[in-house]
Amino acid sequence: HPEMEKSGSGGVDDAFDHTYKEKEGPKPPVVIVWKNVVLMTLLHLGALYGVFLLPSASPLTLLWSLLCFVMSALGVTAGAHRLWSHRSYKASLPLRIFLGVANSMAFQNDIFEWARDHRVHHKYSETDADPHNAVRGFFFSHIGWLLVRKHPDVIEKGRKLELNDLRADKVVMFQRKYYKPSVLLMCFFVPMFVPWYLWGETLWVAYYVPALLRYTLVLNATWLVNSAAHMWGNRPYDKTINPRENKFVTFSAIGEGFHNYHHTFPYDYATSEFGCKLNLTTCFIDFMCFLGLAKDRKKVSHELVLSRIQRTGDGSHRSG
Repeated sequence: HPEMEKSGSGGVDDAFDHTYKEKEGPKPPVVIVWKNVVLMTLLHLGALYGVFLLPSASPLTLLWSLLCFVMSALGVTAGAHRLWSHRSYKASLPLRIFLGVANSMAFQNDIFEWARDHRVHHKYSETDADPHNAVRGFFFSHIGWLLVRKHPDVIEKGRKLELNDLRADKVVMFQRKYYKPSVLLMCFFVPMFVPWYLWGETLWVAYYVPALLRYTLVLNATWLVNSAAHMWGNRPYDKTINPRENKFVTFSAIGEGFHNYHHTFPYDYATSEFGCKLNLTTCFIDFMCFLGLAKDRKKVSHELVLSRIQRTGDGSHRSG
């Protein structure tokens, strides 16, 4: 794939590595991390309880939950993903601080760890070295990968990545240093405190709906990019890889479901051929550029996209 080699992402290690070969012989045994199993089970039970509490939440609380959903999702999509993993645009300090705070609200590991794992995911996509290898099935690539010890190849390849750009980013390193208190504050305390303090929502509902249910929904929306978008949908850009274009994932993950495109052109800031269409994250980045808080958006030329569609696409492409 000549396009992948000149990954255009400013030296970020996210282009697929064709030289990696999986080790021969039996796979290492799966080691279950029971603490994570218990925590994830409790979290999803709490979120389910939050669903039953929805009718008793005030309209303002529901609106606040939606706001928290979008903000925390942006911390992942515009922050950890498109800015810090792929360096697909440049963000000013105020925007990086906002995205760092929003990222703590999403509580999906700190930015440094998220970006490292994500670069490994692109470089070794759907091999043993991919942290959420979709070849291992829907459950593993959705949540299972967080419930078991990492495959040794994931750890080995993650250690070898150059992550100097992340180490040099003061926002990333500050968030990493104070990650646990930032999560307690932004993911649980603020979402719960605001509705209770400002419009008298019960602390009970404020905890289970805007905090717990919202957190769990953002988690699953993000995970669907790793699971559903590697299994269901068409492949207009590259039929030789598993990631696909998936409308439902695009909607739930505010623009991250154009996944065949994204794995073909990981350095494109829009993660899509179609700009803002169905892509709230791209709208947000564009708006930040309009405000002068971001710049240097990387985009793949229309000609390159079309030549790629003709060369490796599955023939399903519809323009627009």
